[in-house]
Amino acid sequence: QVQPVESGGGWVQPGDSLSLSCATFGGTDTNIPVGWFRQSPGKGREFVAAIFWSTGATFFKDSVRGRFTVSKDNAKSTVYLQMNSLKAEDTGVYYCATVKDTTKPYYIPAELKTYDSWGRGTQVTVSS
Repeated sequence: QVQPVESGGGWVQPGDSLSLSCATFGGTDTNIPVGWFRQSPGKGREFVAAIFWSTGATFFKDSVRGRFTVSKDNAKSTVYLQMNSLKAEDTGVYYCATVKDTTKPYYIPAELKTYDSWGRGTQVTVSS
């Protein structure tokens, strides 16, 4: 399995919007999650959002709920993270993560250890 590939990062001002994409390579016909995580300098990698391929169920970190949305295009094996009303604290490297083992009975989308295939990340900087 090839690692997912993120794109769409950049520099924006507070209040602006930005959309990230994650190109994945399989698993769209299973109910595995695709997660978005971020890491700021000096901090650990934290969960941001996730979506399940089959059900489309979505999950969000409390501080981004209502501002961020996550969607998917099964035909393109791509997941999107739409980020609105961005704040300085949203700054960080954003990573997309997927799951290789599609046979588990359940997955916890907000946990780092759920995922075993990670992209290289894309930088998002929110600053005036």
